[in-house]
Amino acid sequence: MITRTFAISYLFLFLIVISACSDGGHGLQFSVSAKHDSDSLALKAKIGAMLDSCNAAAGRADYDQYFSYFAADAVYIGTDATEVWSKPAFMQWAKPFFDREKAWDFHSLKRHIYLGKDAEIAWFDELLDAPFAKICRGSGVVVMRQNEWKIQQYVLSMTVPNQVGNAVTALKSPLEDSLLNNLKSAK
Repeated sequence: MITRTFAISYLFLFLIVISACSDGGHGLQFSVSAKHDSDSLALKAKIGAMLDSCNAAAGRADYDQYFSYFAADAVYIGTDATEVWSKPAFMQWAKPFFDREKAWDFHSLKRHIYLGKDAEIAWFDELLDAPFAKICRGSGVVVMRQNEWKIQQYVLSMTVPNQVGNAVTALKSPLEDSLLNNLKSAK
């Protein structure tokens, strides 16, 4: 026969399990997670497609299409330490490359996309096949603007294998020493 103490203990355990599975009154955790995972995959696919389309537009030298993927207040950070541009400044710098009917032709080799909690912001990193420099890294932040993902910040970096790091530093030192000194003295 079930004793009153056993029944109360059973009810208490049941309430603990239910509260552990709840996500604040919005349903059970596993149901929300399954939906969230499905939504996350769809959002990541949309962001990945946008980034691929952006790269393809540059490969076709489609200036207007390429820059349509950037937010109006976007920032582009290039491989040179001095390259930090607003969208209008980046557009001006890039125009000659697009005018020659071949800008740059990057293809993503491996990409990671991370979503913010509100699904209005995400960030990514990717390894790129960049014929002028072999493997480059692109990383950045994308934001949802008027139901479209836009690049808010993009950072392009050249990768340097650890085995040749010292040699690369020796090559670039004469070019960056004065900039390094200026930046240190400006602090």
